[in-house]
Amino acid sequence: MSHPTTTPPPPTPVFLKLSFPAPRVVLVRMDRPSALNAMSTAAQWEMDSVWKWLDDEPNLSVAILTGTGRAFSAGADLKEWNNSMAADADPSKRMGNAPAFKPLSRRLGKKPVIAAVNGLAMGGGCEFVANCDIVVASEEAVFGLPEVKRGVAPIGGALPRLIRTMGLQRATEFALMGEPISAQKAHEWGLVNKVVSKEKVVEEAIKYASAIAENSPDAIICTRAGLRQGWETAAVERAVEITLEREFAELQKGENILEGLKAFSEKRKPLWKGSRL
Repeated sequence: MSHPTTTPPPPTPVFLKLSFPAPRVVLVRMDRPSALNAMSTAAQWEMDSVWKWLDDEPNLSVAILTGTGRAFSAGADLKEWNNSMAADADPSKRMGNAPAFKPLSRRLGKKPVIAAVNGLAMGGGCEFVANCDIVVASEEAVFGLPEVKRGVAPIGGALPRLIRTMGLQRATEFALMGEPISAQKAHEWGLVNKVVSKEKVVEEAIKYASAIAENSPDAIICTRAGLRQGWETAAVERAVEITLEREFAELQKGENILEGLKAFSEKRKPLWKGSRL
């Protein structure tokens, strides 16, 4: 596969297919349609390697995540989870225990990930959505956390994030009832940015990604860090201070801030370098 990056993508033989639909943008497709793109442990390791590569790759600024077939993702592979609960299985290797990686649903990261939700987003798939930076959903998309109906719990990071996005009462209704909601309701509740036809969901996500990727790679990372710090930190002013001390201090040492200001003065399009952040 040809790739416009300085480093080759990590191998993804089990679960993911990667492509590059626009400059500085990678499209990550979950490709296990026969299992509704349910995620095994091996699939999660692939995801982990791709997000780390995204953050380290200077020629990429944004990722898009979507699914093949009628599902975005049905979440964790419950058959694998069931097998891991067998009496003779190693308890430390049970699916759902804290692994050596953080899934997308708990990723902090540096660069934005846009969800292009083409269909069912259930369990872990919905938890992924809750931590994506922008969410475009198909009119046919359905979101749900059915874990309480299966005797488990949505412990992948979505619960505190959904409270911040939806509010306590809506998040409680969503998580404790375990009933799915439509794309339209997810949009009303603030989980989804835009609802489009299924045929246009990836196309719309690429539009968002392309518009973001035209901007300074340093400024994208710094601005996202400020947003995320505000999401995670209770004190607003402390969140601002943290971003000023970390990302903005590094941004000011780079070439892109000089290029952006110079290009504005010269009334031309800036020529960005890879981020120093």
